[in-house]
Amino acid sequence: MERRIVTEPIIAVFAGGVSSEREVSLGSGAASAHALSRHFPTKFFDITSEALPAELDPKRHVVFSTLHGTFGEDGGMQRLLDTAGVHYAGCDAASSALTMDKVLTKRAAATRGVAGALDLVFSAAKKLSADEILLKLGDQLVLKPTDQGSSVGLHIIVGRAELEKALATVKSGNWIIEQRIFGRELSVGVLNGHAMGVVEIKPKSGVYDFSSKYTKGMTEYRAPAPMSDEQTAQACKAAEAAYAACGCRDYARVDFIFSEKNGLFLLEINTLPGMKETSLLPMSAKCEGLDFSALVRELVLPALKRFSAAKAQQLA
Repeated sequence: MERRIVTEPIIAVFAGGVSSEREVSLGSGAASAHALSRHFPTKFFDITSEALPAELDPKRHVVFSTLHGTFGEDGGMQRLLDTAGVHYAGCDAASSALTMDKVLTKRAAATRGVAGALDLVFSAAKKLSADEILLKLGDQLVLKPTDQGSSVGLHIIVGRAELEKALATVKSGNWIIEQRIFGRELSVGVLNGHAMGVVEIKPKSGVYDFSSKYTKGMTEYRAPAPMSDEQTAQACKAAEAAYAACGCRDYARVDFIFSEKNGLFLLEINTLPGMKETSLLPMSAKCEGLDFSALVRELVLPALKRFSAAKAQQLA
């Protein structure tokens, strides 16, 4: 009788990438690889091009990606992994592509009753006029690219002069401009379809931009957010609904603005969020009693189950 040798899969941690968020991704990848190595054989891959590493083996590796932004979160890497038959943690290619686009995300979430701020969408090639924008949305506005993360390209605008100045900086790509909602910024981690803790984000500048996110001491985080049980339940229900509407799997992070007067408004869904111990998804998990090491283990388990099920089917 032939003896089959079963070997434990290696977790291939992808980090770096080619987007403007490369340095952020390298930090996420290093922290995740260290934590995952406590539970599984782990190998770190610094991704430097829009291609799979030559040594990646679908029979031996399960990918845990911390690639942020273009090619990492937009379905590009996921499509390459699917084509190569490599199992990976997190959302599939279709869901990744959808959630990378803030407009598509808002439209999908709206079908499940999760509202977003009033908006207008345009491309750099066909800019809207300031008059059109002010007429529909008023003069308190938020301008951002439809497909970037980490608040890249974010503009907070008050009045015509600031609007015209911001529009002048738009040189390429697709953009969304929204009526600004004033309220509390919230983030909810979702694990296997179930919401974890609600985190409140309180930037000292009043705006959670790139500097507030990545400069130590610029933002206060409250985990769990000081909210009533009813408000917390509302945020969790909305996070789960948005996650399901966009076809997410395994895990994601859902961000909102909460207005005491008007309720919750969806900002975005982040399918490959920051993954340092002090990042928002780990903060959300910690509210549920999951420390960083336990969290990364939970995040990769569904992919390991898919890998094992496929291998068992091949051997049958």
